[in-house]
Amino acid sequence: MKKKVISVLMASAMSLSLLAGCGDTAPAATESNDSTATETPAADSNSDSDSAEAPAASGDVTEISVYRCTFNLANPDSAQVQKVQDAINAYIADKIPVKIKLTDIGSGEYTDKANLALANNEINLLWTASWEGTIGTNDLYPANAVYDLTDLVPGTPLYSSMAEGQWEAAKYDGKIYFVPVYKDNVEGYDFMFRQDLVDKHNWDINSVKELKDLEPMLADAKADGLKYPFLTQKTAMFYRWYIDKFDFFTADSATNFFAVDRAKDEVVDTIQTPEYLEFCKLIADWADKGYISEDDFTKVTTDTTTQTQDWAISWWTDIPVNDEADARYGQDVTMVPATQRWAHSTSALGSCYCVTANSTPEQAKACVDFLGLLYTDSTLADMYTFGIEGEDFTYDANHQVTQTSDKYNHSMWESANATIVTPLDNEPANKAELYNDFNGGANTSSAAGFRFDKAPVEAQYTACAGVFDTYGFALENGGVAPADVESTLEKYQAALDEAGYQDVLAEFQKQYDDWKASK
Repeated sequence: MKKKVISVLMASAMSLSLLAGCGDTAPAATESNDSTATETPAADSNSDSDSAEAPAASGDVTEISVYRCTFNLANPDSAQVQKVQDAINAYIADKIPVKIKLTDIGSGEYTDKANLALANNEINLLWTASWEGTIGTNDLYPANAVYDLTDLVPGTPLYSSMAEGQWEAAKYDGKIYFVPVYKDNVEGYDFMFRQDLVDKHNWDINSVKELKDLEPMLADAKADGLKYPFLTQKTAMFYRWYIDKFDFFTADSATNFFAVDRAKDEVVDTIQTPEYLEFCKLIADWADKGYISEDDFTKVTTDTTTQTQDWAISWWTDIPVNDEADARYGQDVTMVPATQRWAHSTSALGSCYCVTANSTPEQAKACVDFLGLLYTDSTLADMYTFGIEGEDFTYDANHQVTQTSDKYNHSMWESANATIVTPLDNEPANKAELYNDFNGGANTSSAAGFRFDKAPVEAQYTACAGVFDTYGFALENGGVAPADVESTLEKYQAALDEAGYQDVLAEFQKQYDDWKASK
């Protein structure tokens, strides 16, 4: 494989400039002293482009524009999304005075299309996540793009749908701007294996404790002629594999050059750590041996590549019922823990909703009413997640869900409350209990509750994220030859410093020290 540093050009700067004009109700982001709860993720649009500033209303009914991402289908079917929208509206008509206008976008285009719609004030209720690019929680809040729900949510069915600790963990500056999806709200990662290959080669997967232990299995996969022996899913992987060592509290893989060293309880430059050098050298060596395809660092792979037979081993975010992956990927896969599970400042926001700042008070209340029903009514939650019964899914004899559609297909984790969405037919019937136990069994990070305010160094922070696109992504996905890793790391750090990295690092350390002193 020809090796070279690939500069991945992204539109984040343009997207952020669009975001900046989206709202005006949230204050500039500041650090929060809230404690994280013990807890642990071409598209068709079926809706018209009417602005969300003035939605259609009939009598006391308020229409809200809902944008969500789909990860299970490359391209949602607009006609089927329309049918699901209509079915939802018919079901909720006599329950809440709300009507939804549903837009479902494939994950490959979600950030760009939702960002544009957000800038054009076409959204009231937006699905997002702490890890999502350009429209993630750490982008929306400082851009004043989210509605303050602090006084609107308490006392509602929505607020009562989950423990108060979940709300505390999701707060920014002591206020509620985001509504968590109650799911696996702690963070940890697994090695994921195709079970048919485990059986074929008799792999002892339980002996795998760290990345380097995978190498004999990757050799087998390459000998089988697989295109992706190790599939990174075009993701910067240092963030995931080293979570036991570092709390990457920005929740952004593009800025994983900042972290809290868990042992030292202080902010560090991860690029300068032995762990980062070790990781980059290993990945470079694997790419050189043909275990990692250039498709990952050139971003040719898609979110549906895991549904093919072209890979052998990848990664998985640990959840209480890992068998969910079988349905998502259409094949039998098996997980082995790669890290411990951690509760930290952004773990509750791995999947969430926000009301956009351009929404009127009536629209904001309608959004809260809709989410309240979605999080407490199993029929609505199943419809919103799985689609139309008899077309997109069926219930089996145990009243568990079998998904059958290639037109509308979502997962619980990006839809609604795990205790309300009906378990899939390959999941335990006591799924709700398992989620509660899972969230309660995690480690709590020393940095839990801290949120970095990048406003004082925002220009430098954004510039550093751009440097990551040029160097970090390729280093972490096999885009650099083994012999060039150390020299590329030097160039990476030099480019970061030129972009203002040391200013940002100092600001991180100052804010973290101040936060610790105030506890």
